[in-house]
Amino acid sequence: MINIGRHSILFFVFTTQICLVQESNKETAAMQTERYNRGWEKLKEIDGEAGEKVIQSLKDISPDLGRFIIEYAFGDVYSRDGLHLKSKEIAVVAALTAMGNAQPQLKVHLHGALNTGSTINEIKEVILQMVVYSGFPNSLNSMNAFKEVLSERKEHGLNDEIGKEPSNLQSDSRLEQGEKELSKLDSSQVQRLQDAYQEFAPDLVKLTLEFGYGDIFSRDNLDKKHRQIATIAALTALGNASPQLKFHINAGLNIGLSIENIREIMLLMTVYAGFPAAINGTNALKEAVNERLKAKD
Repeated sequence: MINIGRHSILFFVFTTQICLVQESNKETAAMQTERYNRGWEKLKEIDGEAGEKVIQSLKDISPDLGRFIIEYAFGDVYSRDGLHLKSKEIAVVAALTAMGNAQPQLKVHLHGALNTGSTINEIKEVILQMVVYSGFPNSLNSMNAFKEVLSERKEHGLNDEIGKEPSNLQSDSRLEQGEKELSKLDSSQVQRLQDAYQEFAPDLVKLTLEFGYGDIFSRDNLDKKHRQIATIAALTALGNASPQLKFHINAGLNIGLSIENIREIMLLMTVYAGFPAAINGTNALKEAVNERLKAKD
């Protein structure tokens, strides 16, 4: 009787454990299904047919990669609040343009930017702005990709909003205009720039102010918040300009971006530039916020 009792107890414990594991697996499967479904709906909302084609193209070679794109990129990251979808897609277009090594994915997100409310001219401005951070070749390639995307959309009967042209292109002094634009981001930065480089490389100061801020940042058909979102995303993705990233994080906070907005940019960059770039970007944000808090004390 004692032996039978022991076997009965062991059998009961064993079957209970199996039931618990089965229930746990059911819960995990349900959670995965919820993530997948949420991600699939978000993918369709943002990228539409272009995004669905990417997933379909992976089915015969790496369905797991397709699943992770849906579950993580769109189910976990894109589904978060804290940054509007239009802003997220502007950030991604900027990052992929700056990196310059993912043209097919850039084209998908150019579709996505149009699908989430950006006008044609706003996207052109993001691409144009990337000249300052990653050079003319990357912007040329991105603009050509955008031209192809617009042609594809027209063939499908999609007529996207053109948006407004820049209305403030005339200025008596590009240098003065550049100083004014940079001072809107940080009232002390012109002086810092001059103190650092005026004696050693005065032409660098002049060209930075005239071209970067007088010619590019002064254009008024992309609002200043989206210009900073684009710049922060690009510099995070590039990962090779920490001081400049920190400056633009501060500039973004100065013109009304929230800490939460910038955190979301960093999380978004895990998808496009990887976790190391996003961690380094988050550390730059942390440093900028701590320095601002100390300055207030």
